[in-house]
Amino acid sequence: MSVLVLALAVSAACCLGFGFVLQQAAAQRAPLGDFLSPRLLLDLMRVPTWLGGIALMVAGMVLGALALGRGEVSLVEPLLATNLLFALALSRRRTRQPLGRQGWTGLSLLAGGVTAFIVAGEPRGGTAVTDPLRHWLIIGVMVGLALLLTTYAKRSRLSAGPVLLALAAGLLYGVQDALTRVSGERFADGGFTELLTGWQPYGVLVLGVTGLVLVQSAFETAPLRMSLPALTAAQPLAGIACGVGFLGDRLLTDTGALAWEAAGLAAIVAGIVLLGLHPAMPRGTAPREQVPDLQPR
Repeated sequence: MSVLVLALAVSAACCLGFGFVLQQAAAQRAPLGDFLSPRLLLDLMRVPTWLGGIALMVAGMVLGALALGRGEVSLVEPLLATNLLFALALSRRRTRQPLGRQGWTGLSLLAGGVTAFIVAGEPRGGTAVTDPLRHWLIIGVMVGLALLLTTYAKRSRLSAGPVLLALAAGLLYGVQDALTRVSGERFADGGFTELLTGWQPYGVLVLGVTGLVLVQSAFETAPLRMSLPALTAAQPLAGIACGVGFLGDRLLTDTGALAWEAAGLAAIVAGIVLLGLHPAMPRGTAPREQVPDLQPR
């Protein structure tokens, strides 16, 4: 594993984790009438805390894109999942909560799972699949699942809705990471002309904006501990599926390696859930009447 890829991916995770905490702190005060509406983003643009969170998220996405340009999606995605560690660190500083047994167990599972998956799978590059049908099939499944989850989220709204929205956003972000990798390859091959004549960069933009609306709606209607674990768990799984499915990423597939890879992914998800439910994570939403500048006009 390249030290540069490791540094870029972990730096991206740090920016993303800090950014998510700041975004949720602002979004939880937004009017519920903005739920799943682009108007939510317009209202939040007037909140400095949210803008700071978005700036960190953009920085994280740029660093993540650089890591994806130099390493396989199947390698970078598990490293990006460590953003929850940084989110917990910031939340813990704000709440003064100790890590305790739950925090240390979650940290160990997440770190150990990432290590086990990378060491056992040995992600490496290969020949990308040129069949467009396979591309669209995998992307269609991910986007279709995200659409289905969003539909159910609109019905359940304040119960399971935030978790479903976060899962949907995670799936879209995983596909976005894969298309970011493709866009970087197109730019390396032919510059801006090659990049802008393909559909992938526009797909990155659409998926990014759509995912942002879903995430902010999840942050708006529930505490961070409900939404962030689902988002963090879904993104690497979707990204790895795209990487192996059509980007040509290769993993070791002997029985022992597959067992350790599965165990690593399971440990990652378990660690994410434990850390996401840690008492240090913000629990509730702020009273909206205390923030008049975000009231419906």
